[in-house]
Amino acid sequence: MFAKRLSNITKYVGAHVSISGGVQNAITNSLFIGGNAFAIFLRNQRRWTAPPLDPKNIEAFRENCLQHNYASKFILPHGSYLINLGNPDQEKREKSYQAFLEDLRRCELLGLTLYNFHPGSTVGNCTKEQSIQHIADCINRALKETSNVTCVIENMAGSGNIIGSRFEELADIISRVDDKNRVGVCIDTCHAFAAGYDLRTNKAYEETMQEFSRHIGFQYLRGMHLNDSETELGSLRDRHANIGKGHIGLEAFRLIMNDDRLNEIPLILETPIGPDDELSDYHKEIELLYGLIGKKSPITTNCVKTHITEKNKAKRKSKKSK
Repeated sequence: MFAKRLSNITKYVGAHVSISGGVQNAITNSLFIGGNAFAIFLRNQRRWTAPPLDPKNIEAFRENCLQHNYASKFILPHGSYLINLGNPDQEKREKSYQAFLEDLRRCELLGLTLYNFHPGSTVGNCTKEQSIQHIADCINRALKETSNVTCVIENMAGSGNIIGSRFEELADIISRVDDKNRVGVCIDTCHAFAAGYDLRTNKAYEETMQEFSRHIGFQYLRGMHLNDSETELGSLRDRHANIGKGHIGLEAFRLIMNDDRLNEIPLILETPIGPDDELSDYHKEIELLYGLIGKKSPITTNCVKTHITEKNKAKRKSKKSK
């Protein structure tokens, strides 16, 4: 029932998979799509509280990772969407911090060494510099209360008061973290594109990567989210599309899959899947991405219109029927 996984590789492609029924089921779901990496939520991402992890599930997760050769550096857990370490309100920031710390401790229980999270927002009540300081302070505090998990900050699309759409802002957070060995960055391609970083041609891609290198440095890159974009360059809107079927186009992903600077990190799909959450959609995209390795010719695409998934079509039909 499992898809074939490639071996002897330098690119570790996978997807964000479900932990429904127990965190150990993430490995089964990743194997089903042929993933060499995967991402998970550590608990319900839209609730503040969650029951503790079952010790039996923890043991099964660790055993399955060993059995199926999923090293911790290729597993990229994603933090709760509720967490905002940049909130100037001390009480609300503390609530976020406790959820953040709980996630890090869950990582440690599972034997995971990476934790990906959205940096936060000013909520319109402080300057970006003040919010960045709050984020860094929370990271420093959490690192002292944990032992070996790296806090991986994700770049953002740039809407509203959100921190992290510019590489300079991520660099500013890192500069204020005391233990540089336990902080890193995850580049989301859709977010970067929405924030104005072009990836569509070799020249534009190189300019973006050079800017990343200049402000942050590839030594801090711990993972990537591979998503096309339903919206145009600089839209400031976070709308994921399937690979090669959005405004970014397939050429950008050819460049990524042939970029040696992106070896040995988790490359995680967060693209739309079908109406029944068919994991096989991820398998097709993983095959597509691996098929780009070694291709030297630029790929052109006419897919510049907003990509509408079958899931969205189904929703529209459902609304019309009502």
